[in-house]
Amino acid sequence: MATRHLYVVRHGAASAFGELTGTGSRQAHLLGERLARSPIDIVWHSPLPRAADTALVLGSLTGAEVAEAAELTDHVPHVPKNAPPAWTGFFDGFDAAEAAEGARLAAALTARFARPAETETHEVLVTHAYQVAWLVRDALGAPADRWLAMSCGNASVTAIQHRDSTPPSLLAYNDMGHLPEELRWTGFGPGMRP
Repeated sequence: MATRHLYVVRHGAASAFGELTGTGSRQAHLLGERLARSPIDIVWHSPLPRAADTALVLGSLTGAEVAEAAELTDHVPHVPKNAPPAWTGFFDGFDAAEAAEGARLAAALTARFARPAETETHEVLVTHAYQVAWLVRDALGAPADRWLAMSCGNASVTAIQHRDSTPPSLLAYNDMGHLPEELRWTGFGPGMRP
């Protein structure tokens, strides 16, 4: 039975202009060193510079091919009909066309990557926080609104396996064990961290 091993990662820390910072570059190198211990076949990345730059670092350290996948681009995958009060302001600016485009992109993401592969494969997906949350929600078979409750740190690893005839397996979520304390929890708002 062929298994698709997905290592879904959020890009390294980025500037307001969407480019990796010095911190993001360090995170990407440490992530690449960790992933180099696995038999990575390909590193897919979002078209956005912060993800593409992270992917190039990962490719150089793992020796894997690096390729762009438009489905990994940053977008809001689902706009809930009744947003939780904390999210009301965030969703105020979304019209029906934008919500439909987000849903289309989310469906394309899961159709391409959230399924078994024809042959055993180990793939890294360098993407964004909302897409990591959407793939985790999909793997768990959770309702569409559940992606709202999940966040992930920069350069964290989420591991998901897809096999024929079995539900997906979520092996790890938001794992930052390869990062020293000062590089963890970037990409989150202020507050206590476990």
